[in-house]
Amino acid sequence: MILACGLLPLTADRSALTAQQASPAARVAKAVDPDVIRGHLLYLADDALEGRAPGTRGGDLAAKYVAAQFARLGLKPAGDDNGYLHRVLIVSLDPSPQASIVSGGREWPLEYERDYVMWSMHDDSVVSTGGDLVFAGYGIVAPEYGWNDYEGTDVKGKVVVVLVNTPGLRDSTLFRGKYLTYYGRWTYKIEEAERQGAAGLLMVHTTPTATYGWATVTGSWTGPQTRVARKSGPLVVAGWLSESASDRLLQPAGGLQRLAEAASRKGFRPVPLDARLGTTVRSAIQRSETYNVLGRRPGRGPKASEAVIIGGHYDHLGFGPAVNGDSVYNGAEDNASGTAAVLAAAEAFHRSGVTTARSIVFMAFAAEESGLLGSTAYAARPSIPLRNIAAVLNMDGMNLYGRARDIAALGLDQSTLGRAFTAAARAEGLRVSVNEDALIKGYFFRSDHFPLARVGVPAISLQKGLDIVGRPAGWGQQQEDEYTEHRYHQPDDEILDWFSYDGAAQQLRVIARTAVLVAEAPRQPKWAAGSEFREAGEARVR
Repeated sequence: MILACGLLPLTADRSALTAQQASPAARVAKAVDPDVIRGHLLYLADDALEGRAPGTRGGDLAAKYVAAQFARLGLKPAGDDNGYLHRVLIVSLDPSPQASIVSGGREWPLEYERDYVMWSMHDDSVVSTGGDLVFAGYGIVAPEYGWNDYEGTDVKGKVVVVLVNTPGLRDSTLFRGKYLTYYGRWTYKIEEAERQGAAGLLMVHTTPTATYGWATVTGSWTGPQTRVARKSGPLVVAGWLSESASDRLLQPAGGLQRLAEAASRKGFRPVPLDARLGTTVRSAIQRSETYNVLGRRPGRGPKASEAVIIGGHYDHLGFGPAVNGDSVYNGAEDNASGTAAVLAAAEAFHRSGVTTARSIVFMAFAAEESGLLGSTAYAARPSIPLRNIAAVLNMDGMNLYGRARDIAALGLDQSTLGRAFTAAARAEGLRVSVNEDALIKGYFFRSDHFPLARVGVPAISLQKGLDIVGRPAGWGQQQEDEYTEHRYHQPDDEILDWFSYDGAAQQLRVIARTAVLVAEAPRQPKWAAGSEFREAGEARVR
């Protein structure tokens, strides 16, 4: 048969033409393969990797596996020293504090674990400090809400006492009402106290404002405290003060309840307390290191130095207390599934042949379970300048329940990334749902996208859709509840025979489309006007 130049025979397979005509986002999405997700998950969640704890044989094997896959797919090294690995230096401090308060000329010792818990903010075996105590309300400086709990008071060298959460719990017209903002997190209180030059910080614990009991405080903030190695700043110690000890301390100034009510109104000013804290914290110190793993698919043209990060953490808990004879905490859903999805995303870009204007960087974060340590270390010492990171798309726990009719993500209202994600979901025929419980509990602040958001990089974190095709209403939520109660952070978080990988593939297609949309856009995403991260975002690109 003689064909005119440029024409296809009527009997030819038109798939090649269809692929050429499809958009880059559609081509990458089409290349997502659920079997690739399954294959990586089978290895990463196997007992042979011993739970992938940071600084262990299993954790190192996981990092090397990810790096080898990046190399196989032709990704360029994007870590330290022209390699795939980015070092994360970790310090663990097991504190033994002693503290007392002098008030009204009398000294009363504080009993550790009953009245307070405390840890060193310096990476030293012994620290001591003393300072006048100041009640600083909620310890918040939020210009976008017209709020400054430190206004008019110099707390340099002093010890500040603050409430956790935000005034929104008491007055729904303030901040975001019952939805937690970063200003309500205990990590923010520490950061702001250090910015103000305080020598110490005591956070008041009450169950309504902290949302968890004192037993959680003593269980979580005693024993080894693991963090990224840090340079010493003005803040020497931080800790929690029990409700009864707080009320005793604050009685001369009106008592806890009265001061908390005053602090919940605009115009509150810090209250100097006629009291002084003295404390010494001795800590047993251990140092170790682990690695983030990064591979870059280079972009084209003038925006190639910029990047969109597709990431998820590869670590889990390692060995732990045996349950029914099983001591390996495999972390199949949390988060071998997200790591498998990162690798499957890299495979999809490779198979599709799509090259975007901005580079796509695939990243496996280290030590998330230890407190977002890998992402925190990367935000502090990035291998790509922060101004060049256009966005972070985080995957932490994929949908292994089956195809869904919906999809969700944290942070969609924080930046214009929400528009790209919504458009990508629509292209896959999915509606975007909202997990209100996650907003109330502040889940946006609890995975690896967050440390980068905190320094101004627009970010979202993928969540499951729970309206599962072929299942009765509420079945997906039942599975999520069952996982949370029985498998989350337990040896039973392992690969189950009934897992389906089609739902994870759906999610990954949306992430891939979102990445292409952002990578091809004329400008980087912007923070929303009311976001607490807008100021950091504007400073990042100056």
